[in-house]
Amino acid sequence: MAGAGGVVRWLNMGRFVYWMNVSADLRIERAEGEEGGGEWLRITEELHREFNARARELSLAVEGRVIYEIMESFWPNARTDESLPDFLREYGEIWTSTPKVLVSRTRTTADHNTRIVGGDDLIEQLATLRAQTEGDIGVGGATVATALLRANLLDELLLFVHPVVLGAGRPLFDNYTDPVELDLLEHAVFPEGVAMHRYAVRGARG
Repeated sequence: MAGAGGVVRWLNMGRFVYWMNVSADLRIERAEGEEGGGEWLRITEELHREFNARARELSLAVEGRVIYEIMESFWPNARTDESLPDFLREYGEIWTSTPKVLVSRTRTTADHNTRIVGGDDLIEQLATLRAQTEGDIGVGGATVATALLRANLLDELLLFVHPVVLGAGRPLFDNYTDPVELDLLEHAVFPEGVAMHRYAVRGARG
């Protein structure tokens, strides 16, 4: 085992990393249905290239159905769309080729290197996935991230904080009111005042 900052982990076990664009008051959308497309986001080329670099390093991505279907509707076609800048085409290739797990009770098929999990034993399936994966496992979607947090399986937060206070909208976690203690692992600032904060979540079970 290895420990730092109050976090103890088994070597070679995967890490669930909840990756999200947020406002300064930790909202992920202002209006229902924005799903990562709000006008309040300040995503520059430099920031998107950071997204690309981070995504390329993932061993696996776990996504809720809504997030997955948004990504599925755009990024596979973006790979070869010459009207798009190269960094967007690159992200399309990264997303399409990355091994993915879709968390859904309704979908039965998925393409683009994706398998589906669901059912009453979902948390047990995700715990097994984490134990059998080495490296970072990207988490997309507040529903999945909240379920992992409640089960003490969420290891890290990777937050890109945009300089706006939305005042209302969907929060980073759904209906979660307990304190979450964190340890800062990394920090960077990007154009337009966007700040990246990567935190370890204290109490994640090994």
